[in-house]
Amino acid sequence: MADYLSIDTDLIVFDGECVLCSGFFHFMLRHDRDQKFLFATAQSPLGQQLYTLLNLPTDEFETNLVIVKGKVHQNLDAFAAAMRALYGPWRVLSLCRYLPRFLKNPLYRMIARNRYALFGRRDECLVPDPSLRSRFAQDGF
Repeated sequence: MADYLSIDTDLIVFDGECVLCSGFFHFMLRHDRDQKFLFATAQSPLGQQLYTLLNLPTDEFETNLVIVKGKVHQNLDAFAAAMRALYGPWRVLSLCRYLPRFLKNPLYRMIARNRYALFGRRDECLVPDPSLRSRFAQDGF
């Protein structure tokens, strides 16, 4: 798996059909004051390209991707990388990256596998309204 990609912008790729993942997107949109991140849905051509490149399934998106300075973060480490980029009290949540892998990976996978049952699923992939389009990455990198 590629740990680094030649991508110039910080990017969050999320499941646009998952209510929890879309909630994470909206949270980041509100709290990313410096507009550090661009976004893409996993279902978009760019999302599909990244999941393929990383040898991840392109039909079941059990991890968000957070790419910071070309470094790819997955699972709970992706959440931690996103929180680390924020200001204020949210940064403390980045400490979850220090949890031991034997604990954080199964915990993340359990939530990811059951996210639709726990939080719901949209009938259609999230489509940004015109005011948000500038925060979405163009396809390809």
